[in-house]
Amino acid sequence: MAQITAALVKELRELTGAGMMDCKKALGETDGDVQAGVDWLRKKGLAAAAKKAGRIASEGLVGVALDGNAGAVVEVNAETDFVARNETFQEYVKTVADIALANGGDMETIKAAAYPGGEGRTVAEQLTHMIATIGENMSLRRAQVLKVENGVLGSYIHNAAGEGLGKIAVLVAVESEADAAKLATVGKHVAMHVAAANPQSVSRDDLDPAALEREKSVLSDQARASGKPENIIEKMVEGRLRKFYEEACLVDQVFVMDTESNVGDVVAAAGKEAGGAATVGGFVRYALGEGLAKKEEDFAAEVAATAGG
Repeated sequence: MAQITAALVKELRELTGAGMMDCKKALGETDGDVQAGVDWLRKKGLAAAAKKAGRIASEGLVGVALDGNAGAVVEVNAETDFVARNETFQEYVKTVADIALANGGDMETIKAAAYPGGEGRTVAEQLTHMIATIGENMSLRRAQVLKVENGVLGSYIHNAAGEGLGKIAVLVAVESEADAAKLATVGKHVAMHVAAANPQSVSRDDLDPAALEREKSVLSDQARASGKPENIIEKMVEGRLRKFYEEACLVDQVFVMDTESNVGDVVAAAGKEAGGAATVGGFVRYALGEGLAKKEEDFAAEVAATAGG
């Protein structure tokens, strides 16, 4: 058997753009024959997938899977909204959400899990297979699981593309010993609120300390610019911080469905009506493509390139 050298692996990578381990495996399967290695990678769909890997994938779907008081949210990206309407892609998102619910939110564990009906492929390998089949770059971006021991798990999908699939997915844990059936409505309504209001945290206690310090610094500088004495500045900052909390913290936000009560009070009132205390224990909100660069089309450049200009 031919020796698989680093130089051979490098040569095959440059020809195909495939990953190093895939190239090494291809050369092992073809006794070190680079051209045969190219063909092997193409047959496996790995060369085609690798060539697409640099393209921006900020469309796709977020998906939710639920089982009693446990839920998982995942985001799978593609290049175009057209692929998000593809039944194969949608089924993949649903399946990955189920796998995340069963295995937890660790991405490496999810990727390594067996994909049902995938002819022995893992979740990650099934995605590579889909990239080669559908012809677009895709990525399994993130996943998170939320559970509540006592209470209810509210969920909401915005811009739904199918059962448990859409553009924004929210899970909300309402912790309570009260009648769960009576709390189900408030759980769903708070999830809808989270989709609309996009809070940073549940309460002041779990705000990101760095974000809070930045806000305090900005507010202090703004107050000092007024030329007021320090004791007045301190009160000005305190007042403006209250406004910040009302915007950033879920339980302090004005509930979008009545525009009067804050969310914390709405949940507490629902718990009282259901027979016990109730609080928001946590939430997950995934908005498709948030934080990702969006593809910008330059049609003039595209036309020039097509014309050879």
